[in-house]
Amino acid sequence: MARIGTRGVVACARCLLGVAWGLGLGAACAQVAMPDDGAALLAARPLVMPVAGVPAQALQDTFNDGRAGGAHEAIDIPAPRGTPVHAVDDGTLVKLFTSVPGGLTIYQFDPAGQLAYYYAHLDRYAGPLREGMALRRGDLIGYVGTTGNAPANAPHLHFAVFRLGADRHWWQGTAINPYPALRRLP
Repeated sequence: MARIGTRGVVACARCLLGVAWGLGLGAACAQVAMPDDGAALLAARPLVMPVAGVPAQALQDTFNDGRAGGAHEAIDIPAPRGTPVHAVDDGTLVKLFTSVPGGLTIYQFDPAGQLAYYYAHLDRYAGPLREGMALRRGDLIGYVGTTGNAPANAPHLHFAVFRLGADRHWWQGTAINPYPALRRLP
């Protein structure tokens, strides 16, 4: 019997999904996620660095670091308090939220509504932000801080990305490590 590699399996799965769509079974198959689906979506987006003045090579991958309650599932980008925070992508600001762990936060969806970007521990918001407004890549949205459960002496942006589910809830999705996509930035 012949062996096929991962690419062959993915190609076969895509072929089967195509057949299923043709048979009217697309809705059931749409819930089947391909490996690294979210990571591939994120890698295809034309992102900018969310914290002004931070070079990509200065980032640390803290995605799998332990935190109370589980893995971190985000990266922390240290910067002085008050450093500008920018929208990493075009999209929509879907939620301005204050929480105990994240402090002042912003949730942004990408233009297709497949990815959510989460900015936390902000010192303050920038300008007149409102839910539902369009954001452009590079727009000033806030400033680095220590709100929420961030240590007062360690200002940073807690930046997370997640793949949205079919219901597109701003608070729910599958975590994607943003480090590889941001690390590739010039």
